Amino acid sequence: MGFAILQRLAQMIFVMFGISALVFLIFFATPGSDPAARIAGRNASQETIAAIRTEFGFDRALPVQYAIMMKRLFVTQDLTSFVNRGMRIVPQVADAAPVTLSLVFGAAVLWVIGGIVVGVLSAMSRDTLLDRGLMIVALIGVSMPVYWLGEVMNLITQSRFHDTWLFSWVPALGYKPLFEDPVGWFKTLIIPWCTLAFLYIGLYGRVLRATLVEAYQEDFIRTARAKGLSPTRVMLRHALRTSLIPFVTMFGLDFGALVGGSALLTEVVFGLNGVGRLTYQALLNLDLPMILGAVMYASFFVVLANAVVDIVYVLIDPRVRGS
Repeated sequence: MGFAILQRLAQMIFVMFGISALVFLIFFATPGSDPAARIAGRNASQETIAAIRTEFGFDRALPVQYAIMMKRLFVTQDLTSFVNRGMRIVPQVADAAPVTLSLVFGAAVLWVIGGIVVGVLSAMSRDTLLDRGLMIVALIGVSMPVYWLGEVMNLITQSRFHDTWLFSWVPALGYKPLFEDPVGWFKTLIIPWCTLAFLYIGLYGRVLRATLVEAYQEDFIRTARAKGLSPTRVMLRHALRTSLIPFVTMFGLDFGALVGGSALLTEVVFGLNGVGRLTYQALLNLDLPMILGAVMYASFFVVLANAVVDIVYVLIDPRVRGS
């Protein structure tokens, strides 16, 4: 087990190196792209461009440029924006990361609990009115775009019914740090959490139901029933545990992507200045160092989430331990 974890961590480092090299080559070494000209701006003289190229090391070999860039990003952490000169990349990403992490962590708790509840109830009441009703609600959740649902939630909580007792506690759009104002942090994020989680509750609930229905056809479930175990025990101790593998796989992929910036639409709708919004602005301005920093941050969480998923496999399914 310990060796497998160390091996997985070594793979993470190798993958991160490959991603950093690929991103560097795409944005800094593509034929026709000149970062020095981008920094100098329009109508800059050749002398100015040459001076910038020397200052940032763009006149040196590509491996040397890559080493300098990685050193400034990870070691000295003094890599600055090409658009807003003097603005450091690492502090900007570090300031935006808690916003995105708070949003995604809270939504993940809701959609995991909600997805399991919907999937288990639907599977246990298969082909009944409750099953059909839950699947219809889940399909509605999957079909609604998060930006549309977010705007509807803002219309209800911030405008139409904000003065009523039901939503008078909802603060203005934005973000409050957890350690400065825990209550305010919770209040500003509860509506975004529900909005982001609603889509995934429907998706995960439908997938889990299908997996549970398939698991009930397996021999070990028939054996458990033949032993006289209660339906609840058969579901929770046998069927659910083995059916969580696709659930966990989806969670690892979705969580890593959302933390990495895929929650952009939710951040924009609710005025949250997270990593997604930071990355979007960097792409609009073609701010190459900021793009590099945001991509490295996102890839770290995606790779980390996949490594954690591999470890969780061993814990929830004994069949994986011997493979």
